[in-house]
Amino acid sequence: MDVPKTVAAALEDRPVAGKRCLEAGAGAGNATAGLLANGAARVYAVTNDRGHALTTRRRVGDGGGDDGDGNGGDDGTVDHRLAVLEADLRAVPLPDDSVDLITAHGLCNVLDPAALSAVAAELSRVAAPGAHLVVDDYDPLPDDAAIRELFAVENAASELARGRPALTFYPAAFLRRFFAGHGWEFERERTLLKPVPWTESHVSTHADEAATAAADCPGESGDALAATARRLAGEIGSESVGRMYGLAFRLPD
Repeated sequence: MDVPKTVAAALEDRPVAGKRCLEAGAGAGNATAGLLANGAARVYAVTNDRGHALTTRRRVGDGGGDDGDGNGGDDGTVDHRLAVLEADLRAVPLPDDSVDLITAHGLCNVLDPAALSAVAAELSRVAAPGAHLVVDDYDPLPDDAAIRELFAVENAASELARGRPALTFYPAAFLRRFFAGHGWEFERERTLLKPVPWTESHVSTHADEAATAAADCPGESGDALAATARRLAGEIGSESVGRMYGLAFRLPD
């Protein structure tokens, strides 16, 4: 299975082999693939998104259940070390002190502060004494980044429709202090990508997300936000800007 370079770099100095691991917020299963490739004894990939769960199962194979077609990974294999759990990260369906290593790869930026606090409390609960935590995310974009305006439109639509932002970019220094407040000891920070390549696919996806949220906005505001998002996506195309960072923490024994 292919492991993205960002995931490989984030995990290369972490003790993964033989560990019970949790991917918090499995999207395409990138961190799950990295954990399995590095010899994890067990990986729980947790997501509340049905599509992401199916993607992860198809990509790396899920011994805890399939996606309805009877298959595991892309080659038909099943990796019995993996369990994909469809659940809210604010209520992880695992016992206290049950995992040795947790990854949050590109998770925090889709959590508003209240959700971030609830998720951090759950991650701390399921982590065994001495557990490791890897948090990979994005610094706030510079003021002159074109894609920043698209993200602002996406957030405006989400705020109007759902009462919360779609995206929150936390500085690395903030997350260092934040997780320290939940009992985690900071070990290291590294740059995983600089600049970050926001491809046409990424830009288009965010424009679609903005339009979806805008459809639930009251009055004519939704139509205006959707039109602005599509216009910006066309103007931006793709852009390389910003930084993705990786933070590593350890829970005291």
